[in-house]
Amino acid sequence: MYKRILFGLVLFGMMAVLLGACAIVDTSTMASGPSVHMSGTNFTQSSITIHKGDMLNLVDDAASTHIITNGSWVGSTQKPAKESGAPSVNVTFNGSDSSAIGPFTTAGTFHLYCTVHPGMNLTVIVQ
Repeated sequence: MYKRILFGLVLFGMMAVLLGACAIVDTSTMASGPSVHMSGTNFTQSSITIHKGDMLNLVDDAASTHIITNGSWVGSTQKPAKESGAPSVNVTFNGSDSSAIGPFTTAGTFHLYCTVHPGMNLTVIVQ
C-alpha cells in the first residue's frame, strides 16, 4: 500500500514538473536590444555603445524612484540639455520596472541623468 502511495506521489511530481516546463511565455512584451541597469542610486555602468536605430532599455533593479532625462550632473549641479539628434527623454521609474527609450537615429554621444540622484549620469555612444 505504501508503495502505491509513493508511486502516486512520484508520478504526480513528475507530471507537475513536465507541465511547469511547458509554460507559454509572451515574448512580445519582453525587452530586446541593449540594456542598462540602475541600482538604488546609480547606473550600473557609466556608458554604453549602441548601434544607430537601436532603442535602449533602462531597467530599474531596485525599489527606488528614478527620473531620467537629457543632460548630466556636473559636480552637484544638474545641467539639463537638448542635444541635437538625441531622442527627448523624460521617463519616471517607480522601482523594479523598465522602459525603452529612443530610438537613437543619429550617430553621436548623448547624455542622460537621473534628476533624483546627484551624480547619476549615463553616456550613450551611438555608432
